Amino acid sequence: MITATTRRLAATIAVASAAAVALAGCSSSDPLSSGGGSGDSDTIVVGSQAYPSNEIIAELYAQELENEGFTVKKQLNIGQRKAYWPEIENGSIDVFPEYNGNLLNFLLQSDGEDTTTETTTEGINSALADALPSDVKALPSADASDADTYTVTQETADEYGLKSIADLEKIGGTISIAANPEFATAAYGPTGLKEKYGITGEVNQQNDSGGPLTIKAIQDGDSQVADIYSASASIKTENLVTLEDPEHLVPANNVTPIVSEDLDAKAADAIERVNELLTTDALIELNRQNSVEQKSAASVAKAFLQDNDLL
Repeated sequence: MITATTRRLAATIAVASAAAVALAGCSSSDPLSSGGGSGDSDTIVVGSQAYPSNEIIAELYAQELENEGFTVKKQLNIGQRKAYWPEIENGSIDVFPEYNGNLLNFLLQSDGEDTTTETTTEGINSALADALPSDVKALPSADASDADTYTVTQETADEYGLKSIADLEKIGGTISIAANPEFATAAYGPTGLKEKYGITGEVNQQNDSGGPLTIKAIQDGDSQVADIYSASASIKTENLVTLEDPEHLVPANNVTPIVSEDLDAKAADAIERVNELLTTDALIELNRQNSVEQKSAASVAKAFLQDNDLL
């Protein structure tokens, strides 16, 4: 199953390939080099995907750890899971912000198993605990989620009184969904929409992963609904409404810290304090500052921690 994060990371294949080549050459500048090249077992290595939102979360963790007196080495913008997951498994990376649903499916598929049928945060986390290797563990998930959604314009929500996916029946007929082509065959696409909500939908194919073309489709009325990632800054900047999903059609994809099994308890507590503040709305705002105001991930993270009295 192709998921939100895998689609976003498709554009980073070249980055991941370059990292792999560098790893083979044991370059000291390689972000994937063992132990971060520090040679210091007391250093906590924090990694991130090559995805701005994930980099912001990694910065939050890293800065709070530093504030608690830990020596931190950041290995950011690594690439896709095939590039960084082996480094998590072998202990070269100690802390990594992950997404529970997508990570679970990655681990299952890596073991030759089918993707999970779990959709709730609790069910996915339970299955994830069983799927993780023995040397790593998941800390409690944040409320913040970065998953596929059924999203409409504020005008459409007001016109039909839409609050949840179930309310789409008020529109009547076949619902047009602006989304990437793979959404058409995803379990949470039209087939799942019919099974869980009794609503018929069809995909109006866009190829920008919830970007301007997808948004334009619902703003122009070519589609009633769009697949916009739940932490996208466009939800705020374009005045969009993400519909609630009471039947858990779309699998949970909560921000979930993956850490070394032997990570210092004080360090784990610091990460959990940050995670307790991470709601989807907070992540949307952080992403807005980064993408719209062009503030760096580090400065956005620092301001957030200061505003919440963690720095």
